[in-house]
Amino acid sequence: EKDGGDSDEEERPIYNPKDVPLGWDGKPIPYWLYKLHGLNHEFKCEICGNATYRGPREFERHFSDVRHTSGLRCLGITYSKLYFMVTTFKEAYDLKAKLEGSAKGRFVPEEEEEFEDAEGNVYKRKTFEDLRRQGLI
Repeated sequence: EKDGGDSDEEERPIYNPKDVPLGWDGKPIPYWLYKLHGLNHEFKCEICGNATYRGPREFERHFSDVRHTSGLRCLGITYSKLYFMVTTFKEAYDLKAKLEGSAKGRFVPEEEEEFEDAEGNVYKRKTFEDLRRQGLI
């Protein structure tokens, strides 16, 4: 009978009105600790299938997690640190378009190469060639 009394205590539901996470001992953690770690804040990530993360620490860690990176991969996006804190499909696609747009503006030697004359003046390639043909440099 002594064993039966112990099992009744274990089977009884734990009083947890504020839905505080359980600690290592199976009891709710103290409320002040819950607030200190920011576990009262919930963050949603659309890329992870609308997963909800409790607290900023868990939320920030999930960006390098397999679930988030595979979600980006499914959208056709290769993960990089630039996608940190991107949680919606729209943000991800907008950032991808912006990065692809800036990649098109790569260095073009004919237009952007600079030359310096004997006096130390710096000119674009076209301007330098024109001035040299005219004999001004």
